[in-house]
Amino acid sequence: MLAPKKVKHRKWHRGDKIKGKATRMTKVSFGEYGLKSLSTAWVTARQIESARRAIVGHIQRGGEVFIRIFPDKPITAKGSEMPMGKGKGAVDHYVAVVKPGTVMFEMRGVDEATAKRSMQLASYKLPVKTKFVTKELV
Repeated sequence: MLAPKKVKHRKWHRGDKIKGKATRMTKVSFGEYGLKSLSTAWVTARQIESARRAIVGHIQRGGEVFIRIFPDKPITAKGSEMPMGKGKGAVDHYVAVVKPGTVMFEMRGVDEATAKRSMQLASYKLPVKTKFVTKELV
């Protein structure tokens, strides 16, 4: 599971509103094909790992997969039946903040049909609407 090794602050403010479009990680850089987000969401480390396994399972050791997002935002949770007060809960899991236009996964070394199908399988595991994109040769 992906999680940061070391963090400056253990607990963050939530920052519920995810505003605007992505300004970074908007183009396919490392591979030939990518999976781009069309909506906003918090993508958990478990969802990223599940999508990665779906891709790797479909391409069957033929090609290379790049994960462009990393879950670095800590989400806290208090125990069930806990009374009000008593401070903020312990860190439960980590999420990656995804905005529209973010390229989340990339791959190379496979044909387009295989890449498209494996990205489709990965998109079923993610909480965002996605789009299959290819590298723009400029």
